[in-house]
Amino acid sequence: MSANLTLLIVVGVLVACGVYLLLERTVTKMLLGILLFSNAVNLLILTMGGPDGAAPIRGTDDIAHSTMADPLAQALVLTAIVITMGVSAFVLALAYRSYILTTSEKVENDPEDVGIAARRPEEPEE
Repeated sequence: MSANLTLLIVVGVLVACGVYLLLERTVTKMLLGILLFSNAVNLLILTMGGPDGAAPIRGTDDIAHSTMADPLAQALVLTAIVITMGVSAFVLALAYRSYILTTSEKVENDPEDVGIAARRPEEPEE
């Protein structure tokens, strides 16, 4: 089986852009990063699903069974789209709540977390 090299390059670019946006400190850029990353994974699943073929509606005893498309990749992508939509709605709700509380969408460091990270655990004496 051979994969389309152009689609694999597009997947790589989408993943790189998605990861870059996920590392930003604003919620909307994080949401865009999640969407780009999930679209890249969906495209990768469809690319690895095999070449195009006929609709997978016929039974297994048909002569054209070998030329059918794999329905599993399509089902996985449909499920991933629904999950991505749910995660996007959750992140939008978090962004709205954060904006209402702080009137800013930039995620700041929590002072308590910084204090805990600054404390070093004491090494046990032997």
